[in-house]
Amino acid sequence: QVQLVESGGGLVQPGESLRLSCAASGIIFSIYTMAWYRQAPGKQRELVATITTGGRTNYADSVKGRFTISRDNANDTVYLQMNSLKPEDTAVYYCNGGHYSDYVPIDYWGQGTQVTVSS
Repeated sequence: QVQLVESGGGLVQPGESLRLSCAASGIIFSIYTMAWYRQAPGKQRELVATITTGGRTNYADSVKGRFTISRDNANDTVYLQMNSLKPEDTAVYYCNGGHYSDYVPIDYWGQGTQVTVSS
């Protein structure tokens, strides 16, 4: 019953912006640390940004200053605002939710949404 449903991916030109959304259901959203990962073809999946239950954020150096992660606990949704997009941002972006229950890690993943930055 747990679902992370992503939306907002697409094809954009370099320099343009895109906002990804991830709507969660089946979890107590407010107690989960949320994150965005991305994976380009032939490359390892990398962590892009995280946001804690208290709203603390962290970003990969490659996106710092361009991307913003946020969460709306009232709507169980996490966002990734992507500005000044570059071709190297092209990847499948995945939403992730993590929680430790009695020191047991619980992870859920979205299906992924394609972001392509190309001229």
